[in-house]
Amino acid sequence: MKMKYVLSVSVLALFAAQAAMAGSVKGKVTPGKSVVYLESAGAPTPAASDKPVTMDQKGLRFEPHVMVVQVGTTVDFLNSDKVQHNVFWPSISGDKKKTHNMGTWPQGQKKSFKFNDPGVVTLLCNVHPEMSGFIIVSPTPYFAETDADGAYNLANVPDGQYTINAWHEGKKLQSKKITVSGATTADFTLQ
Repeated sequence: MKMKYVLSVSVLALFAAQAAMAGSVKGKVTPGKSVVYLESAGAPTPAASDKPVTMDQKGLRFEPHVMVVQVGTTVDFLNSDKVQHNVFWPSISGDKKKTHNMGTWPQGQKKSFKFNDPGVVTLLCNVHPEMSGFIIVSPTPYFAETDADGAYNLANVPDGQYTINAWHEGKKLQSKKITVSGATTADFTLQ
């Protein structure tokens, strides 16, 4: 009994020490409805969840239009429309060596892809050229979609050196070096 108590106290002390070394990053991105994510300067990052997420093709649109996932996440591409759809991307963050075409499939079926490369993935459909969507693949679990006013808050970020990135459809990706130590602020105005 005494050993369990000592072990429990030790585990609680470890969690308290880790929590004390975690900070936050908050700020505002103009325009709103943008994406913010951190790149670590060498610190190990937690692995992505094993649970897949779904990008639907519904009403001749990618739903959601913008999705953010961590590197290592599997995305299920579901076709909910009565017509066939195709999913492809011409590059990841401009790297044309990372193009991929998943093919075409009918209603009710899905195909999966595990994203192992960070960056911005522009989704397109060969069958319906008006369709587009985006997957932002973050190298860390520290990412957020801003609210309509551009506000965001990344909580429980381990103290350390990071590059923070801000992205909005049709704007240039912007990056800044930051040091997280307690509460940190980073604002962006995207061009």
